[in-house]
Amino acid sequence: MSEYRIASRYAKSLLDLAVEKGQLEEVNNDMMMFSHVVEENRDLLLMLKSPIITPDKKLAILNKLFEGKVNDLTLAIFRILTKKHREGYLGLIAEEFHHQYNTNKGIEEATVTTTFALSDAMRSEFEGVVKNISNKEVELTEVVDESLIGGFILKIGDRQVDDSVNSKLKALRVEFTKNHYEKAY
Repeated sequence: MSEYRIASRYAKSLLDLAVEKGQLEEVNNDMMMFSHVVEENRDLLLMLKSPIITPDKKLAILNKLFEGKVNDLTLAIFRILTKKHREGYLGLIAEEFHHQYNTNKGIEEATVTTTFALSDAMRSEFEGVVKNISNKEVELTEVVDESLIGGFILKIGDRQVDDSVNSKLKALRVEFTKNHYEKAY
């Protein structure tokens, strides 16, 4: 089974259980925190994926790190995944949980890629554009990529608005490779 399917199924189960127990917001905050911890600490992710470290040791480390800081439901999913030897997927499950949470709450995820960090005014303008397109609340992710040279790329779901200098240069290159003139005989 693919990693995405595994993460999606566990995230869906956790989402349904959190909704049923009325703890959706707390579990979402826990999963976002876990994603940030894994993102900032590569050693934790490598430890979770390691076949050498026993599941009991991994669970003890997770308990030591998160007990008292996260919801009981979140700790329960850590225990279940560790018992089933699926703890290596915890990072993916946390990310997928957040995506499913946004879908459940009617929040549109969008990514804007620019060559610099956005100002508050620009951020709110991009959020307004996404809100007009999707008619939903917006969660905007910012990515800085200096290879764009200038402009921006805005991704909303499966749609993309590419107004970068880099894409315009590529289009110009393609245009110059075409021969628009015919030889006179």
